[in-house]
Formats: sequence, C-alpha cells, structure tokens
Amino acid sequence: GMLYPLSYEGETTIFAYFRPLLCPNVIISLKLIHTKKDLSLFKGNHMMLKILFFTAILLIAYVGYKNHAQSSTPKINMRAPSFNLPNAKGELISLQSLKGSWVVLYFYPKDDTPGCTKEACHFRDDLQQLTALGATVVGVSVDDSASHATFAKKYNLPFPLLSDADGAVAKQYGALTNLGLIKMAKRYTFLIDSNGVLRKSYLNVEASRHSQQIIDDLSLLKDL
Repeated sequence: GMLYPLSYEGETTIFAYFRPLLCPNVIISLKLIHTKKDLSLFKGNHMMLKILFFTAILLIAYVGYKNHAQSSTPKINMRAPSFNLPNAKGELISLQSLKGSWVVLYFYPKDDTPGCTKEACHFRDDLQQLTALGATVVGVSVDDSASHATFAKKYNLPFPLLSDADGAVAKQYGALTNLGLIKMAKRYTFLIDSNGVLRKSYLNVEASRHSQQIIDDLSLLKDL
C-alpha cells in the first residue's frame, strides 16, 4: 500500500490505501490522525501511559526494597537464630533440641523441583559422611508437612524437612523471597556448630556439589 498525506484548510489527514488479499479490487481508505481533535486525545493517552509506567517502576522498586531489607543474613560467629518448626510428621524440631551436634540448616525453594531434588539427594547420599563428622542435616522450605512427607518418601530422604509455612524463620536468616502473595525460601545454607553458633553461610549454592562442599568445610572447621 501507499501513504498519501493531504492538506486541507490547515489540517493534515493521512490516508492509508491498501488492497486486501481476498478483495484485490477494493481500496480501503483509513484516516489515521486528525490533528485538531485526535492529537489532544493522543497527548492524554500518552500522559496516562507515562503515569502507568512510572507507577509500575515504583511498585517494582518497592518490592525490591522489601526483599533487600529482608535479605540480611545473620553474622558469622554469632548465635544462630532459633527455630521450632514441624517436620513431615508434624513433630516440632527446634535448634535447641539439636544442640551438641553441628547443624547443616539448608533452605530451599520448593519440594520435588529439579534443583531442590538434586540437592536433597546429594545430602541423602552423603549423609553417612556428614553424620561421621557430627553433623545433622535439616531442610527448610515454606511447603507444608504433607508436601514434605510426599517428597521425603519419593526420594527416601532420611533427614528432617521442616515446614516454615509463613516464612518467619527464613526471614530471620535472610533467606526469604517475599513477593506479597508469593513467599519462597532462597537456596541458602547455614552451618551451625554444636553450641548454636553460626560458623559459615552459603548464599551461592550449586546443588550438584553442595553436600561435598559442606563435608570439606566441616572437616576444616572441626579441626580449628
């Protein structure tokens, strides 16, 4: 098609002529912009789009700020935040009840998803080595106890999975992603000694080698 700009008494009208594929002999003219009337509407719509755009930016910035405010992790060599959460059977397990053992407290996003399954299965396979080093593995996510029970049964996971349903414990550890309606734990791990003191944090976890990383670090820390 071709565009023909035409001037008429100070107004500019643009007509677009094109031939539809099914009706080659029909020419349709389309008036796109009539400057005196439509330009004011265009300006109004443009202003509305700008307002919506900046509102969206502010909302994204606000959510990012909230998430950042919650992301500060506990300090190394300070007492680890306490917890008391239900396992897959609904039984409460606290950090205090694990005193005397090193604790591998690992947060993960969701049961039975690829990365979380890989991480859990590596902990399962390496559990004997971890136990020999005096460590107890504890997984935490916002999934409920029933979901944990299904996940543990499917992959024969022999360590407790705790349900942090409202994300309160994950928040204490700076391991909570909070998007308002959606809350999810980040893939963070914390190594806590037998006295309840945080000795090491892992904020960039590679699921396939994480359990071996814990074994290596635990061996070094126990010798200090």
